[in-house]
Amino acid sequence: MSKRIEQQLLQGNAQIVAPPHAPTVVDRSFELPRRLYMATVGLYLGFLGVMATGFASPQLAIPMAIFALFIVAGFAVPTIWTRLAPDGSRTPALRWRQFGDRGIMTATGRLKARDATIQMLILPVLIAAWGLTVVTIAALV
Repeated sequence: MSKRIEQQLLQGNAQIVAPPHAPTVVDRSFELPRRLYMATVGLYLGFLGVMATGFASPQLAIPMAIFALFIVAGFAVPTIWTRLAPDGSRTPALRWRQFGDRGIMTATGRLKARDATIQMLILPVLIAAWGLTVVTIAALV
């Protein structure tokens, strides 16, 4: 392939300078309101509560506690990570009103708040409904 070379470079007149320093900006926030994360954790823990109640057994106490610990850790560690912003450059999560007004930008484009909420909570809601269904079937059979 051919590449155009500037006349200054050919003559040796070009000046070599250091590249400009651009500050590193790291956005560690997940931008969504805390209510959505709390709803997600609540639905997952609700599923565990339904399963633990429906299939109450002393042998399940330790596995259920471990599952609950993993769920809490799975959301607590990223929460801690978002607070580790250097030099006070922490970006706060969106407020519920801001989220409702602006929606959120995703990799595939802007989503309305309703669409983003549905996309985020559909799996936890289905898992909680599945747990209720399984416990109901087990109680009836």
